[in-house]
Amino acid sequence: MSEKFKNLLVRTVSGAVLLLVVLGALLWSKWSAGALFAVIMLGGLVEFYRLCRKRGIEPMSSIGIASSLAIFGIAFTVFQQWGIPATNVTGRIVLGLLLYVMLMIPSAFVCELWRKSPTPIANIATTFMGVIYVALPMSAILFVPQMLVGKWSPWAMLAFISIIWVNDVFAYLVGVTLGKHRLCERISPKKSWEGFFGGLVGAVGAAMLFAHLFGGNLLVWGGLGVVMSLAGVAGDLVESLMKREADVKDSGAMMPGHGGFLDRFDALLLAVPFALFYLFVVSFS
Repeated sequence: MSEKFKNLLVRTVSGAVLLLVVLGALLWSKWSAGALFAVIMLGGLVEFYRLCRKRGIEPMSSIGIASSLAIFGIAFTVFQQWGIPATNVTGRIVLGLLLYVMLMIPSAFVCELWRKSPTPIANIATTFMGVIYVALPMSAILFVPQMLVGKWSPWAMLAFISIIWVNDVFAYLVGVTLGKHRLCERISPKKSWEGFFGGLVGAVGAAMLFAHLFGGNLLVWGGLGVVMSLAGVAGDLVESLMKREADVKDSGAMMPGHGGFLDRFDALLLAVPFALFYLFVVSFS
């Protein structure tokens, strides 16, 4: 068995396992879906802070993770109560978590007074950059089905994630077979314009197929495919830029043949905020 075939087999098997885990978590319950995104968030945060340390920066991981869990807790509490009149208990939980996040921000500044680090500003900045880059999208993704179909639907969530995956697959296949013109050689030498347009066509096609399955507006879903494809490519390049600066091949080793959490979900981290903003805007039309 050749090394190339062995690597392909490993990637295929681990990819299939990931698909089953995601599918099972989304279909089981809201709690399992929340747990799935919380795990992705925590894994992504750990990897992001590790990349920062490769450059001699010392982010306060504990504060970043604590703040991220609080933000996710707020999002999940609201997510659980969507469509149900807010109770006093819900309000107290949300307020308490918000106050906790507010407390974490000045705490980071105070901690730097005693750390004696040569890069205090960079430490604080990267601590909360991890929260913004990883935690906010993984918290906001809980509301995607409501924006798409007006209620929680594991199938709508799966469709949303699948648009990104289809974009990746089509971009890879077209890039490998037809790719000649480099998209961004300085950051990712293997990416091509041909692969980019192949992914775009695949994402739009998948989105319009889902529009038919969910009885949605073809134009709105097609536009969503465009937005997610563009944001997904940007997300991939952003993560490649960080890995290049940190001088590492993969962000982690979460999945054999696929790298770490950021390697697998980098496109989703940028696609979520852009897609939600797009859906928010078109909801007024």
